[in-house]
Amino acid sequence: MSLNHKASLLQKIEQRTAVVGVIGLGYVGLPLALAFAERGMRVLGFDTDPKKQALLNAGRSYIQHISEERVAKALAAERFAATAEFGRLRECDAILICVPTPLTETRDPDLSYVAATTREIKAVLRPGQLIVLESTTYPGTTDELVKESLESTGLHSGRDFFLAFSPEREDPGNSSFTTTTIPKVVGGCDPDAGDLAEALYATAIAKIVRVSSAAAAEAAKITENVFRAVNIALVNELKVVYERMGIDVWEVLDAASTKPFGFMRFNPGPGWGGHCIPLDPFYLAWKARQYGADTKFIELAGEVNRAMPDYVVERVQHGLNLHKKSVNGSRVLLLGMAYKKNIGDTRESPAYPIARTLIGLGAELGYHDPLVNVLPDTRSWPGHPELRSQPLTAEVLARQDAVVIVTDHSQVDYALVLAEAPLVIDARGVYRAPHPKVIKA
Repeated sequence: MSLNHKASLLQKIEQRTAVVGVIGLGYVGLPLALAFAERGMRVLGFDTDPKKQALLNAGRSYIQHISEERVAKALAAERFAATAEFGRLRECDAILICVPTPLTETRDPDLSYVAATTREIKAVLRPGQLIVLESTTYPGTTDELVKESLESTGLHSGRDFFLAFSPEREDPGNSSFTTTTIPKVVGGCDPDAGDLAEALYATAIAKIVRVSSAAAAEAAKITENVFRAVNIALVNELKVVYERMGIDVWEVLDAASTKPFGFMRFNPGPGWGGHCIPLDPFYLAWKARQYGADTKFIELAGEVNRAMPDYVVERVQHGLNLHKKSVNGSRVLLLGMAYKKNIGDTRESPAYPIARTLIGLGAELGYHDPLVNVLPDTRSWPGHPELRSQPLTAEVLARQDAVVIVTDHSQVDYALVLAEAPLVIDARGVYRAPHPKVIKA
């Protein structure tokens, strides 16, 4: 029976007649859906946000680096449609889950989105479907949570339906590596599922990296993010140490980077941000505790990186003190609310704790971000007044007591900032040469 289901689905994939369902049309799901549509597949995109559904079905994009032309072309070719009707999952031959996996307030994994999505699939699950989880999570999630839920229907994984894990590797704003050119790791809960997932992704993505199991694929993604988290923490710690020694960390990194082997550069900043690095390592730490294992590097990296926004605020206080001013009553402008340059994504941005602390200390806070027009973000700015991005003019800069570079967007005129602002706190290494107005943070 399973061989018939496998052969039938493989034939649909090879002939590009398989219908692909993508659940979650955010920074991961939307580019993935369009990639399949542009390779000749019919794609149904599912999202609970009616605004996203309406915009997409009108040929509009709400993600900066996804052009409206791509959306409009996919719609015109009748290869893509967005819907909130999860009953239509039964139309799909392959279902890709691209939903958030945040942390709870106690920094435990919050798999409620994955669980809710799995229930929607379970309600319409039929024989012959391939389900792939893409959301980053701890090793064992696909085999345990997803598989056990779907098998409660009486259908069996590897016989009636097929289940795999393939971690997203999106890097928003990176024009060198895109959905279709970043190698795709794939691991099935059984060999047949792995074969099907590999065949499906190969229709849209240049290189597939097959691993032995879903758990190995889950562990690969967690390992990537743990590696980055630990190294970001290391270079941030070095920044603080070298500042106290009177050494410029950026000069040190430039020099160290000339070594052609044995050194991989990471740059310091005001703290970590985005959906992956501040969250995913703690999924592994949580799971490791179930096996009686400690994850000291992960926990320490978290402590260091979560402390960086406070360090930036300390540097603001230091700079204002040099001007014989306190934070209380001072006008402070943050440059950048996004978590990284040249995108409008503010998820887990270090700008939020910096802003909250400065407001708590009595600062008159404003911000400029060419890609983030208005706050609040309901998840990160609860209880605070709405703020709108201010124009970056000579007059606005001159009115400030301090300007803090949190995100180094390329669109910002940093020469104007240096010329007009009385004090600049640089948390991104924008100004490499020493300057009497600049305090490095």
